[in-house]
Amino acid sequence: MSLIGIDLGTTFCAVAALDDRGRPVTLPNRDGEMLTPSAVYLAPDGGVVVGQPALDLALEQPDRVAALVKRRMGLPDLGRPVAGRPFRPETLSAVILRKLAQDAEMHLGPVKQCVITVPAYFDDTRRKATMDAGRIAGLEILDILDEPSAAALAYSLQQAAGTGPEGLAALAPPAAGPRTVLVYDLGGGTFDVTLVKLAKKRFQVLAIEGDVRLGGKDWDDRLVNWAADKFKLQYGEDPRADPLSLAALQAAAERAKRALSKLEQTTLTVSHAGNRLVLPLARAEFETLTRDLLVRTRLTAQQVLNQSGLTWDNVDKVLMVGGSTHMPMTGRMLAELTGKEPDRSLAVSEVVARGAAIHAGIVRQREDQIRGGAGPALELLADVVEVSVNAHSLGVEVKQKADRLNDRLIQKNTQLPAAVSRVYYTVSDSQARVRVRILQGEAHQAEACIPVGECWIEGLPANLSKGSPVQVRCGVAANGRIEVMALDMTSGRMARAEIHRPGGLTEAEIATEAAWVRGLKIQ
Repeated sequence: MSLIGIDLGTTFCAVAALDDRGRPVTLPNRDGEMLTPSAVYLAPDGGVVVGQPALDLALEQPDRVAALVKRRMGLPDLGRPVAGRPFRPETLSAVILRKLAQDAEMHLGPVKQCVITVPAYFDDTRRKATMDAGRIAGLEILDILDEPSAAALAYSLQQAAGTGPEGLAALAPPAAGPRTVLVYDLGGGTFDVTLVKLAKKRFQVLAIEGDVRLGGKDWDDRLVNWAADKFKLQYGEDPRADPLSLAALQAAAERAKRALSKLEQTTLTVSHAGNRLVLPLARAEFETLTRDLLVRTRLTAQQVLNQSGLTWDNVDKVLMVGGSTHMPMTGRMLAELTGKEPDRSLAVSEVVARGAAIHAGIVRQREDQIRGGAGPALELLADVVEVSVNAHSLGVEVKQKADRLNDRLIQKNTQLPAAVSRVYYTVSDSQARVRVRILQGEAHQAEACIPVGECWIEGLPANLSKGSPVQVRCGVAANGRIEVMALDMTSGRMARAEIHRPGGLTEAEIATEAAWVRGLKIQ
């Protein structure tokens, strides 16, 4: 049974696998393309189309196409109906994952296991939703992996195996020691900056910052609003008010953005209500329109460096990842900020999937306890040490008089896995359970943090007196998922601890959605 790495992107997806020598290879989809647009079309006859044809159909039937699903992960719905009915983001993501797996099977045979990447700044709720999407798609999720970490892993291990282009020679860990690398990952819908230390057979994340609501789509939207405002000024009609006109304008804005990555000048055409307006657009004007978005990424990059306690002189390499880094403004900004020319030597849209495939191989070997002697693939992946950190602090809500505060247990950028224990006390005699509200975030006030859910410590002895101690152990796993354990300190027995996440899918709901996806004919 083959295993794959999946970059489940906001706008595009990619799939990779390891060849028989242990090198990551991007797998083309059924149409021969390395990237599959993250779009789902639901046909009137019940059929489903995923990818570029779905994007094309969005120009004529936008109400039947779901796109940008990843931005809604962790939320209870897509925010609008598709083909007249509401959908969970997990279900639509599962349809995309099922299509990616089907296309991979053309090259590999049956595929069951995979690693799926997520933005480094995804919180626990979004990570669980991603794993649920994989289960709904009928896949066994070996692990989830942060996207910048996947990219850096691909860069470092491909060079270690001698499979990367000559331009990567600068990434090989020198005899004097490891190298520190900044990964700037600007995708279609999310943005992350990760600082990593690369050494032979060791990959260590030092610090993470990011924004799950910032990506190339925001650059597109600026062009959409700019063009729509000019059209409205001339004709008195707003193309954003009509779904078909808006879909056409969004596609035109994305094309103009891509053109300006190669040209100094292009045009953007707006058609609505029988009128047509052709707008000249220079790269300099586009960069002015979106300068504040770029500044947000610059501030985030500086922030991650500050958190690590390093200076730009300590950074050996700056890697650019994500399709939106094709915009020239990103490279210029990074060169000015860091004093180093960013590395563009690998396919920025495929490297995350390749890193996921490498991680899948590492996890498989770790699980099978295979160490060396079985060929080049095992030799490459054996004994590789991966160390990550948590993107958000983990805490619990505590009451202090009238205030609800965030008692931070595990600080942001703590090496994972990590766990901290606290002792809580029952507030009444014969109390059967204890409630612990789990939070993620840096704020002191609980309401300003991300609520992970309520953890109920249940199964306590019936005769416990008021004030009995219960030890609660909160941990973050290597993949960023949160775990909770509890100990009744009076009896010394473990108590049952389960996090009830608001808005998340239950096991029964996952089974129902999986049955629906299995019944689809996905093209």
